[in-house]
Amino acid sequence: MAWPSSPPAHAPRPGGSPFAERPDRPAPEARLLWRAEFDRGVLAVRAAPAGRNDSGGFELARLQRWATLAVGEDGREHLVLSNGWRRIRLDVIEGRLLGSGRVRLHYELSGVSGLEQRLLTLRRLLALWQRGRFVHALFPPLRGLPRRLEALRVADAVADGASYREIATALFGEPVVRAQWNGPSDFLLSRVRRRAAEARRMAAGGYQALLRA
Repeated sequence: MAWPSSPPAHAPRPGGSPFAERPDRPAPEARLLWRAEFDRGVLAVRAAPAGRNDSGGFELARLQRWATLAVGEDGREHLVLSNGWRRIRLDVIEGRLLGSGRVRLHYELSGVSGLEQRLLTLRRLLALWQRGRFVHALFPPLRGLPRRLEALRVADAVADGASYREIATALFGEPVVRAQWNGPSDFLLSRVRRRAAEARRMAAGGYQALLRA
């Protein structure tokens, strides 16, 4: 059975994702599989064969439309279920999902550190299984997301050699920049500078704090 957009496994590199994804892939289509030590929401599971009459059995084929599965060098499977905007991450630490048909999942939950995030992942998985869709109420908006998206746009523009004024024009529009750029307040320039500084911090490893939040 083929699984769409499966990123190839390779040796871990500096950063939080050990699997490659094409950099030209649009963001809603990209499937990044962060390592569990970076993403506290990764839920570890053990997959055991399920009996024919096991009402609690799990079949990956039922969720195939959202599934991307990668296999690490250690043979373990890493699964992301995503519609492009919302995601659920599972690490299979024992057994297999691919080609195993119906299995019973045993969820690894222990301790208190990070437990809330993993319980939320379990609730999201259950809702997706029962309702056949990602339940919006279980994916609250991330704080500061518009600002971070703006910082990404600024980072791309700086990498392309754009001036701060050109960046401000792209963000706020030519009429606003024409009227305000040389005005008594430098708020447009200051905002672009702040976003550029934030983008540099994120690229230098600050993104890891977003995953741990």
